[in-house]
Amino acid sequence: MDFGAPELLIILVVVVLLFGPGRIGKVAGEIGKGIRNFREGISGDNEKADEESSQEKTTKG
Repeated sequence: MDFGAPELLIILVVVVLLFGPGRIGKVAGEIGKGIRNFREGISGDNEKADEESSQEKTTKG
């Protein structure tokens, strides 16, 4: 399944319409954090992931 420029442009327009231009950066950042945490969990670096999650919990609540 090959995607060309017209298909990617249509997908980009749909994403902008769904999320709005200001929210795309925030969504991309959250996706990046999720991927980073997933990779750390797979690599066995669970201590660092646990430490980061506990720091996030203390700052949020």
